[in-house]
Amino acid sequence: MRIILLGAPGAGKGTVAKVLTKLDGAVQISTGDILRGAVQADTELGKKANAFMKAGDLVPDDLIMDIMKDRLQEPDCKKGFLLDGFPRTIPQAEALKTLLGDLGIELDMAASLEVPREEILNRLSTRRTCENSTCQAIYNVKSSPTKVDGICDKCGSKVIQREDETEEAITHRLETYCEKTAPLIGYYEKEGLLMTVDACVTDDVVKAIQARLKT
Repeated sequence: MRIILLGAPGAGKGTVAKVLTKLDGAVQISTGDILRGAVQADTELGKKANAFMKAGDLVPDDLIMDIMKDRLQEPDCKKGFLLDGFPRTIPQAEALKTLLGDLGIELDMAASLEVPREEILNRLSTRRTCENSTCQAIYNVKSSPTKVDGICDKCGSKVIQREDETEEAITHRLETYCEKTAPLIGYYEKEGLLMTVDACVTDDVVKAIQARLKT
């Protein structure tokens, strides 16, 4: 499967992607995780991206496209991939279309995960993330807390609230999404690739995508 997962921050793109990867060996590609890892490692890319990410803004296209070009050519992508949180703008979508064409890769669909704003605010403001850049396990203080308060179950590192997941930052991210990313829904609809699905229940989303792939 070769799928783009669309949706606002907190819509569940990462969770859905992780479930889908177990079905046929497709890999999850999250530019957010890659960029956060670069920031933690203090790489040149990380330094450039850090200012944008702290403010909850989008990272410039030239940085993102360089990452995607290399990533899509890695061996593990031959079985398929799920783009989690990319593209985020129409120019990125157009650049991706050109890149995929050059690589001889055809997309199966762009799945738009729809979640009410109130649910997104609740999900993100209560989310906690492992600060270890090689782990970054995600928890929720209400629905899936750590066994030991503030400590990651998987690696023992500290679990934190990311700077872009405070209520103020979340509101800004949603405004940015509505302005720059939501238009992708219309773009992929015109491309004949759009699938819209209620994303409040992960299992239902996965089943809907599986059914679409079989048609």
